[in-house]
Amino acid sequence: MAAERLRVVQSDEGDASSSPNQLTIEQLAHETGMSVRNIRAHQARGLLQPPEVRQRVGYYGPEHVARLRLIQELQADGFNLKGIERLLEGAHASSERLLHLKRAITAPFESEQPEVLSREELQEMFGEQANAEALERAVELGLLVPMADQRFEAPSPSLIATAREVMGHGVPLTAALEVVESVQKRCAAVAEDFVELFLKWVWRPFEEAGHPEERWEEVVESIERLRPIASDVLVAIFKQTMTEYVDRAFGEELGRISSSGGRRR
Repeated sequence: MAAERLRVVQSDEGDASSSPNQLTIEQLAHETGMSVRNIRAHQARGLLQPPEVRQRVGYYGPEHVARLRLIQELQADGFNLKGIERLLEGAHASSERLLHLKRAITAPFESEQPEVLSREELQEMFGEQANAEALERAVELGLLVPMADQRFEAPSPSLIATAREVMGHGVPLTAALEVVESVQKRCAAVAEDFVELFLKWVWRPFEEAGHPEERWEEVVESIERLRPIASDVLVAIFKQTMTEYVDRAFGEELGRISSSGGRRR
C-alpha cells in the first residue's frame, strides 16, 4: 500500500467528462461527512486511493466515497486504522464490494423497533413479579437494557408481550425467564452450526480461490440469506418437533384422566 501513497493518477482534459472521478476534495468531504484533513490523513497513510489529477486539481469518485464509508463503518465497529490497513491490504476487491460484504455481515436481522418502558410500566404489566431480582435477570438475558431514570429498552417488544401472555396462563415470570435462558443457549448452538456451515462451504472455498471477481455477488448474497434461511429451518423444525411433544405429553395426560375415570391421581 506504500506505493499507492506515492502514485497520482494523471488524466488528459479530454477524458474528464467520461471519468467517474468528478468530486473535488471539498465535495468528497461533504459527500462523506468527513473533514478534508482526515481525508488527506487517510490518503497519506495509504488507506485512500490517490485522486485523478486534471490541470493540477485532484478529483475523486464513487470508489473513493465507498472506501471512506467503509473506513468510517469499520471504525464505528471498533477497528483501529492499523487493523483497517491490514484488512484493505489483504482484500482483493473494490471498496464497493468490501462495503457491501461488511454491510451484509453486520446488517441487523431483527425487524422490530425497540420500545422504552419505565419500571412503573413493567410493574403494571407483570405485577409484583416484576421485582428487582426479576428485572435484573431480564437484563442479564438481554430482554431489557437499562437506561437512565429507571427506564429500560426492550430490544424485542414481542418477547415482553409473549412473557406477559404466558403469565396470563398461570406461568410465573421466573419460570418463563428460565425457559428464555434455555432457548437462548440452544439457539446459540444452532446459530454456530449454521455459521460454520456457510464458512466451510461458501466463504473458505471463495477465499482459497483468491476471491474471484465473478463470485463476489454470489458470496455476498449467500451471506445475506444466511440468517433468513437459518430462521426458516429453525422454525420449521421447531413446529414439527413441538407438535410431536404436545401430542405425546397431552396424550399421556388424557390417558391418565381416562384411566382414573376423569379424576387426576
